[in-house]
Amino acid sequence: MSGVLLGAVAYDPKVVTIWDGFRGWLRDSAGLDFDYVLYSNYERQVADLVDGRIDAAWNSPLAWVRARRLAAARGVPLTPVTMRDTDCDLRSVVAVRADSPVRSLAELAGRVVATGAVDSPQATLLPLSLLRSAGLSPGRDVRVRRFDIGVGLHGDHIGGEREAARALFAADPAEQVDAACMIDSNLLLFGREGVLPVGAVRVLAQTPLYDHCTMTAGPSADAAAVARFGELLFGMDYADASLRPLLDLEGLKEWRPPRLSGYDQLERAVDEAGFYDRDGAITADGYRP
Repeated sequence: MSGVLLGAVAYDPKVVTIWDGFRGWLRDSAGLDFDYVLYSNYERQVADLVDGRIDAAWNSPLAWVRARRLAAARGVPLTPVTMRDTDCDLRSVVAVRADSPVRSLAELAGRVVATGAVDSPQATLLPLSLLRSAGLSPGRDVRVRRFDIGVGLHGDHIGGEREAARALFAADPAEQVDAACMIDSNLLLFGREGVLPVGAVRVLAQTPLYDHCTMTAGPSADAAAVARFGELLFGMDYADASLRPLLDLEGLKEWRPPRLSGYDQLERAVDEAGFYDRDGAITADGYRP
């Protein structure tokens, strides 16, 4: 059995701490030949996964969509390995100020909506798809003010999402927006941070449930090594005091079997926005990861 070389995107300095810790546990405690490489953006990571330069990738939901399309176009296999408990059944919201006269998505016509970075599934692609489902065309029926912070990180860097939230209460009325898009967990986070004043925000609408990141094995991966990798991750026990800090850093309590039905909504949003074509080529206008 050969080893596993994993790709992960360095969206935050803690990524090094996380995967150094996983590497030590997988190699020293579990006996798996495991190593990792870091990427500055998901697009290169996906290309290397499909081309066989890495064995597995810790993919964002948008990276999974592109990897699936690229692999299908090239006739190579991809194997979903696992996902976190916290990757399942998420929602994004369109939030307005509590005193806003807007009571429905349709009433955002002619108004300004703030989003995160261009490649954020949670704060841009999925919420804008929600607007389209209400008959509003972004850029035509509503003005979109996008905060392109951390482009290439697929929304893992939430700086753009945070700035979209801040724009709801911009000191300059000319800079204020009428609505802001974010994932529901960050709505709570921004409240704790004081970015959004307590009780001053109302959820106008929310997306259907969707799933987030997935661990994906590519065509170069040794099947037995990947199976062992998955078994070891599933076996990580949050009650183990030596593992709990790593799991906390990675934002989970348990690894779960992967599922693919939770990406259907994002697939539609990608097509509506023209972000990737059906073969996984990048077609988003002006997108430079």
